[in-house]
Amino acid sequence: MNDRRDDRPPFMLAPPVPPTPPAPPAPPAPPAPPAPLAARAGPAVEPAGEVVELHAPLRPEDVDRLRAGMRVLLTGELYAARDAAHARLYELLTAAPPGAGTPTPATPGLPFDLRGAVVYYVGPTPPPPGRVIGSAGPTTAGRMDRFTPALIRAGIRGMIGKGSRSAAVKQAMQQYGAVYFAAVGGAGVLLARHIKEVETIAYEDLGPEAIRRLWVEKFPVIVAIDRYGSDLYAMARSAWRSRGENRAGGS
Repeated sequence: MNDRRDDRPPFMLAPPVPPTPPAPPAPPAPPAPPAPLAARAGPAVEPAGEVVELHAPLRPEDVDRLRAGMRVLLTGELYAARDAAHARLYELLTAAPPGAGTPTPATPGLPFDLRGAVVYYVGPTPPPPGRVIGSAGPTTAGRMDRFTPALIRAGIRGMIGKGSRSAAVKQAMQQYGAVYFAAVGGAGVLLARHIKEVETIAYEDLGPEAIRRLWVEKFPVIVAIDRYGSDLYAMARSAWRSRGENRAGGS
């Protein structure tokens, strides 16, 4: 039988095993560093996606919500200015003596308030009878690239043109919060239908390149480069190269 008692003295018995203490809680993980601006942007959308209606001048939150590929209808004020007018604005913005600080929308001599402004790269033709403006198609934006970072730094938040932009322009867009819209080239007559009023406000001696204030209604554009660095032109080139490589690999 196995019911024998252990008659050994207590000091000869094995001491009871103490319970295992619970493991201390793990220290909280350190907070993750903030993601780069481009990573916070989210994916660009296809041009056939959301249509956004915005009022110009633009607010910072308007610029922040836009992504490359979005279609936008602009209503409000645009400022028509090409390279000759940009050269004069640039001269005003950079004429301050060293140490005067960053140019501001209040820089003396500026013909309009740059804060939130949208600049349309256009030199319209004379208006036909019964119209406020002639053909108003976009100019190649690269002609304004050397002047644009200073204007963005001073407050403009939107630009409309055609073609890609320089690295310096895109860097300024990301740093200060601006967006570049593309308008359809060759459609100047159709685009002019969305321009309801025109007023020449500066540099009349430049003729078609004078600065004009345009009142527009549902002016159609596409976000070509957003403030996060997504570039629709670069995306299209990359897609085209990939298709070419795929075709070459399958032949």
